[in-house]
Amino acid sequence: MDDLLKEYLPVLIFLIIASALTLVMVTASLIAGKQNPDSEKLSPYECGFEAFDDARRQFDVRFYLVSILFIIFDLEVAFLFPWAVSLGNIGVFGFWSMIIFLGVLTVGFIYEWKKGALEWE
Repeated sequence: MDDLLKEYLPVLIFLIIASALTLVMVTASLIAGKQNPDSEKLSPYECGFEAFDDARRQFDVRFYLVSILFIIFDLEVAFLFPWAVSLGNIGVFGFWSMIIFLGVLTVGFIYEWKKGALEWE
């Protein structure tokens, strides 16, 4: 049993150091940082509603539409990087399959644009 505890000693030391370092950094940021919020800091930022209001309040569905569009185009970029790196290995078939993928995304983007999902009234 003593050998088993010796194997976990580095893990325990790591957890102690990590916890102590975390406490030091949080305490230092509270001491050194300015804590004077003004009206500009407390104003609505990206979501369009007050930051310190009731969490159960209904808000505009357009926020969800914009976030879904962001996720779609973020995924597009996530597919483009590995495709660009391996373009020499995948050949013509890989090139045209990505062109079809980008075409489908472009048609979806044009559809959203025509439907007015990108308009913020």
